[in-house]
Amino acid sequence: QVQLVESGGGLVQPGGSVRLSCKPSGSIFSINAMGWYRQGPGKQRELVAGIIIGGRVNYADSVKGRFTISRDIATNTVTLQMNSLKPEDTAVYYCSVATTRPGDVYWGQGTQVTVSS
Repeated sequence: QVQLVESGGGLVQPGGSVRLSCKPSGSIFSINAMGWYRQGPGKQRELVAGIIIGGRVNYADSVKGRFTISRDIATNTVTLQMNSLKPEDTAVYYCSVATTRPGDVYWGQGTQVTVSS
């Protein structure tokens, strides 16, 4: 069973930066989309940034201009660079990979990002 292995995260001060990475432990075929979600305390999980393979990149309005998602095609590593962090960015961040098969979605284990002084 292929797993998504996340790295990065931790405690950062407001205005700081964090870089999250997510790499599959094995091969995933027919990838259709890759993305990052987050779930803050008492909130529902929400899409932060996503890449449709061969198409568009989209961001939540709350992170536009501050976060950048990218993908390494050779390794299928998806990275989220987060700048100008705010306390409201505090959440558990999950990476996700969806294939072209309906309902075939992989999830990372989640990594905590805490923005606090």
